[in-house]
Amino acid sequence: MKKEFRSGCPISSSLDVVGDKWSLLIIRDMLVKHKKTFKQISDSDEKIAPSILSSRLKLLESYKLIFKTKVPDNKKENIYLLTEKGIHLTPIIIELSLWGNSNMREFNEIDDIEGLNLDKTLIIQSVQDSYNAMLLNFR
Repeated sequence: MKKEFRSGCPISSSLDVVGDKWSLLIIRDMLVKHKKTFKQISDSDEKIAPSILSSRLKLLESYKLIFKTKVPDNKKENIYLLTEKGIHLTPIIIELSLWGNSNMREFNEIDDIEGLNLDKTLIIQSVQDSYNAMLLNFR
């Protein structure tokens, strides 16, 4: 993937990578729901098209937010796992969840998320710990 940025601004550079409609949802599914395969990710409620999913996975991989490997007991199936860079997006995912929970209910039927009322730092740590524990099966 060709890496072109609109400017040197860190916000703009970040948005060039994860600012589209799908990238953060893919990362959310991997981070929070522990989805790892193309099929698992494509089965999300938002119904991402396979071509878009494939493109976003390649983009995220090119910026080292995720990496592709094989299932340990099935060398034919690819799995996608977050890198440390990808895991470091946890605070952004949590902030967007909190903001949406507080501000979008008047416009949409927002799902209740267990534990979202806890201290933000605890939520972030819990999500990261859970993902890192899951990763131990693949290292």
